Amino acid sequence: MNVLIIGAAGMIGRKLVERLATEGAIDGRKISRATLHDIVDAQVPAALPFQAKTVASDLSARGEAEKLVAERPDLIFHLAAIVSGEAEADFEKGYRVNLDGTRLLFEAIRKVGGGYRPRLVFTSSIAVFGAPFPEAIGDEFLNAPLTSYGTQKAIDELLLSDYSRRGFFDGIGIRLPTICVRPGKPNKAASGFFSGIIREPLNGQEALLPVSDTVRHWFASPRAAIGFLLHAARLNSEQLGARRNLSMPGVCVSVAEQIAALRRIAGDEVARRVRHQPDATIMRIVAGWPQNFDARRALALGFRADASFDEIIRIHIEDELGSSPLRAARG
Repeated sequence: MNVLIIGAAGMIGRKLVERLATEGAIDGRKISRATLHDIVDAQVPAALPFQAKTVASDLSARGEAEKLVAERPDLIFHLAAIVSGEAEADFEKGYRVNLDGTRLLFEAIRKVGGGYRPRLVFTSSIAVFGAPFPEAIGDEFLNAPLTSYGTQKAIDELLLSDYSRRGFFDGIGIRLPTICVRPGKPNKAASGFFSGIIREPLNGQEALLPVSDTVRHWFASPRAAIGFLLHAARLNSEQLGARRNLSMPGVCVSVAEQIAALRRIAGDEVARRVRHQPDATIMRIVAGWPQNFDARRALALGFRADASFDEIIRIHIEDELGSSPLRAARG
């Protein structure tokens, strides 16, 4: 199997590469080579059981997508995007990267011809939905995004469905919950504080909370996200029918419940490092986000989420800090 990962330098891309390096195969098919693409060079694990090369380029530049599919990869993971806050702040860049780059990739695949029809796994977002919301959002709820990022992802979903319907590729779009706890430094996502209020206190640092602690949201750990991607790669697309995009299962909690989980695992001293500092821009963006989902379709198809937010915190400690919560919190 020849695998192409677009967005391989990002957090999810890096963890996906690491998982593939460990397993060496997908659905019983051995990986023979992989291309790791991003706007910057992706990290290549030291010991890979398959050949890998890195490509650093702008997917939205003319001709770049054609180069990536020239070797006819059997499986394509399209993870690349600029995040919600940046897409809202820079309108042109958001549409160029999140929409134009995706459309050019789809077109490059179509133009290969000769019966070429790869499996394509696309990471969409729950931002495709906009308020007002039902108590729990099912896959049948209309796409009416209230941000530029959500609009770009919604258009991508329509394109994926149509290109799959026409037989140009075998696509599946998975709407990821907000990934938490994201390791490393904060990014420009408006949702970044959801991870920050856990990550920074565990690292002995203060974290700013820009919204009310009554805000509820839908979460999955990075480990769960990798599981979603691999299951999507293996899934028999006949089970999807014409509805190629679906929302992933997750954990619905409020900010207050996040902090309570942090307190249970790491103690009062760590939880007190979260300080409320309202941010009107982030509050406005978050107010238009969905909070809870009915992911029965994804569950019926075999996708599995984290059991609780406590488990999400423990996964972060195990995978990123390599220590007990108390040692991590004290540095």
